[in-house]
Amino acid sequence: MHIGHQVNTKYYMADSGKTVQLSTIKEEKDLGVYIMDNLKPISLQCTTSSSKAMSVMRLIKRNFNNIDTEDFKLLYKAYIRPHLEYCIQVWSPYLKKDIECLERVKRRATKLVGCLRNQSYEERLRALQLTTLKKRRLRGDLIETYKLVMNKENIDPAQFFQFADTGHDLRGHSLKLSQSRNRSRTRRTFFSQRVVADWNLLPQHVVDASSTNAFKNRLDKLWEEDMSI
Repeated sequence: MHIGHQVNTKYYMADSGKTVQLSTIKEEKDLGVYIMDNLKPISLQCTTSSSKAMSVMRLIKRNFNNIDTEDFKLLYKAYIRPHLEYCIQVWSPYLKKDIECLERVKRRATKLVGCLRNQSYEERLRALQLTTLKKRRLRGDLIETYKLVMNKENIDPAQFFQFADTGHDLRGHSLKLSQSRNRSRTRRTFFSQRVVADWNLLPQHVVDASSTNAFKNRLDKLWEEDMSI
């Protein structure tokens, strides 16, 4: 796979005493995630993930006649949602068609609850105490950023972020990240780039959380308070 250039480079390897030319490919699946030679998120990842989730949803529909809200949340979180969020920090979609491709699955899944079937999607989410997948992805980005910044992962945070020089800036919090300039749209959608603005907007008491669970709880409470205003 040639990444970053279109030069017709050829590579060879020795195999059983013979020299074999390696074939050139445009895409490769690694640990369940499709990687393209242009590093752009592809619709194939979204359609594959949504197809798997839809298959599970149809299986649930065939085997369960009456699903209440508690049963649905248990089944959805255990069997459907993992397909829609597996390694999502790597391939988080930004094209509207891909975002809708995933959201469509959740929209249909919430109709499995018979008493909510005739309500709107937003009403079903409120009744189930769930959020859209788009908001879930942002929440996941912020949680992963917190773990990297606070050295709770066995990864050097410098591989992803650079801390901003806040100087005498008293606005926001003390762990702000530097936003680099990106010429390409693809680069701007990388995890290390897309999360910076949202992370920098968090208040100090949220990023000061002593544990990952505390950060999750403070973030959720912050968003609940913003919705109530």
